[in-house]
Amino acid sequence: MRPLMTRPAPKEKDGFTLVEVLVTLAILAAVLPALLQAFASAARNQGLSDNSTTALYLLKYRMAEIEMEGYPDVGDESDEFGENTRYRWRSVVEDVDSEEVENIRRVQVTVTWIHRNRERSISMSTYIADRQMPQQAQQPGGGR
Repeated sequence: MRPLMTRPAPKEKDGFTLVEVLVTLAILAAVLPALLQAFASAARNQGLSDNSTTALYLLKYRMAEIEMEGYPDVGDESDEFGENTRYRWRSVVEDVDSEEVENIRRVQVTVTWIHRNRERSISMSTYIADRQMPQQAQQPGGGR
């Protein structure tokens, strides 16, 4: 008869030791706050970017409205973009004083909004000429 062979008992058991678990938790405790701060900062910046993009589109919209009116009157106007909105606009139209050009007006539009309890704004300006300028009297014989 043959003797029975027995296996030797394993010296190590599968799994993690208490030291390994504690080291892992210490690393996570050191890294996790920095990661959370980075994600929170990215979310704040994304919100500001979204608001700035919306303000830019509203600014272009208001400027196009003024340009479609033709030659704007000199003055200052302001209003909201609809009811209960956080975006407001202000337009300033003024004559350009120059000996070289006549009938030119400078138009500046500013859109403001509140983001995280701070007022933000974006502006754009352009020049608009009077398209109904008086015609020069033509001289007989071709006007040379």
